Amino acid sequence: MASKKTPRTKTASVKGTDATAAPNTASALAEGFVAAERGYALGIQGRKLVCMSPKGQLLASVPKELRDSDVGEQLLAVIDFLVAHEREVSETLERWMLRSLPVPLKVLTEVWPDEAYRQALENLIVIPKGGSAGFLRGVDAKKGIGLVDADGETVWSKVSAVHIPHPILLEDLEDLRTLAAELSLEQAQKQLFREVFRKPDDLAPEATEITSFRGGKFEMLTHARGAAKALGYRTSGAFAICRVFEQGKVVEARFWIGADDGYGETYTEELMWVDEAGDTVRIADVTPIAFSEGMRMASAIYGKRVVEKDGGEE
Repeated sequence: MASKKTPRTKTASVKGTDATAAPNTASALAEGFVAAERGYALGIQGRKLVCMSPKGQLLASVPKELRDSDVGEQLLAVIDFLVAHEREVSETLERWMLRSLPVPLKVLTEVWPDEAYRQALENLIVIPKGGSAGFLRGVDAKKGIGLVDADGETVWSKVSAVHIPHPILLEDLEDLRTLAAELSLEQAQKQLFREVFRKPDDLAPEATEITSFRGGKFEMLTHARGAAKALGYRTSGAFAICRVFEQGKVVEARFWIGADDGYGETYTEELMWVDEAGDTVRIADVTPIAFSEGMRMASAIYGKRVVEKDGGEE
């Protein structure tokens, strides 16, 4: 958002600590700052509101009266919108990955110009219909998709759709991780280095629950529910829940976190899976993504438990 430079006045008295000198106030304004009161300018950097003094210096903090001004409130509203949009984009891509369904090229070309989508999609492992996995580097309506292949070369492929696979489905996962590190390819959306869990070899054929995460102590049930929510999981009744659509059916992982008074102490119990009708599914019959994501959920929540150390609690 461009704005004309506001003339400096000797009456400007807004308090703030000068931190970094800007070489040219006018050029800084052209790069995204907008004029505020008394010759100051406000802008957005890294999803944070920042302030520039009339002398062209970036302040270490934004004075309250400028933060509460009309311009400040408008920019804060923009930040809130951008953060919410990025969260929505991340949730959308996670659904695509958890479902492992084909994403049409038309959809990718429509969302690619959106910075939030582009940053989230860049460097994801995708599998073109009938092709091999590669790192997504570009999307073009005419050329198709640009991928970095196993040899580190960028190739373009005109395809109708791609899959964004869950890492548990990638047989060459470790090789792809190594290649990503060698090429310094980073993913904004957690895929390649996402925690994955495979079924144990000694699993009993009729087993219906995992007990590895039993005994996780929380001082209050509300703490356990809060931990689940902060990690992106919903709760229902006594359980934290992770719902996965895989191979044409819904499977829901349920991790017991407590059913008593919300302000009372609670301990985690078993992890289990149920089908869409609510019937328990044998672990042997649980699909790979549903198993891995259920274990990932339970492991993450269990990791937030109270840990006793040296006779006390952390």
